[in-house]
Amino acid sequence: MYRIDLNCDMGESFGAYRMGNDEQILEFVTSANIACGFHAGDPGTMKKTVELALQKGVAVGAHPGLPDLIGFGRRNIDISPQEAYDLVVYQIGALYGFVKAAGASLQHVKPHGAFYNMAAKNRKLADAIAQAIYNVDPQLILFGLSGSELIQAGEAIGLRTASEVFADRTYQQDGSLTPRRQPDALITDGQKAVQQVVRMIKEGKVTSQQGIDVSIKADTVCIHGDGPHALEFARQIHNMLPLSGVAVQAAGHLR
Repeated sequence: MYRIDLNCDMGESFGAYRMGNDEQILEFVTSANIACGFHAGDPGTMKKTVELALQKGVAVGAHPGLPDLIGFGRRNIDISPQEAYDLVVYQIGALYGFVKAAGASLQHVKPHGAFYNMAAKNRKLADAIAQAIYNVDPQLILFGLSGSELIQAGEAIGLRTASEVFADRTYQQDGSLTPRRQPDALITDGQKAVQQVVRMIKEGKVTSQQGIDVSIKADTVCIHGDGPHALEFARQIHNMLPLSGVAVQAAGHLR
């Protein structure tokens, strides 16, 4: 039996009662990446999202981003490794407070947006992020793009890592995600998303936009909570995976 974690970016709104599909999506995922206030989120939203996740039995992770509310953390910012370290420690600490207050434990950390993509290719940034996570709590799991510098940095410092793949994104032949500014970056067909996910899990491959198969490792699958098809995709993938011989469980229980 294959096993996989399903994660979703959550709490990426403002005001604890304007949370979109988060509560419904929590029915179908096993890990929640909760925004920590820099690219989205606020204290009330963080608290409410943590509580909802725990009520549903979903593992909680910090989702630190660049300080870019207007750009939703998806614009590159030229930051130093030291600044990256400080941003991660600060944001993990903010979410950790709410998780601790709720009597629970933090499972993982997954950088957001441009921060994630920059660290996937920039080893110095990746090392700084991994060091920040390790120094806060070496038991935390680092989520990063499969085959990226971020995963390698986490493994080098001794963190548990979860190689992440994407249900609703297309890939380039170097294993990177197709930039969102390109019209073919997003997958909007639910059946196509399911097929891509199952192949990545069971065959360790994904077909790039150039038509070339790329080797990939899948420990956790991301479903973007802000996407127009997020709830539909989460339901379809969650329901279809067991039928394809894949068990769904939180990253902390995969090993």
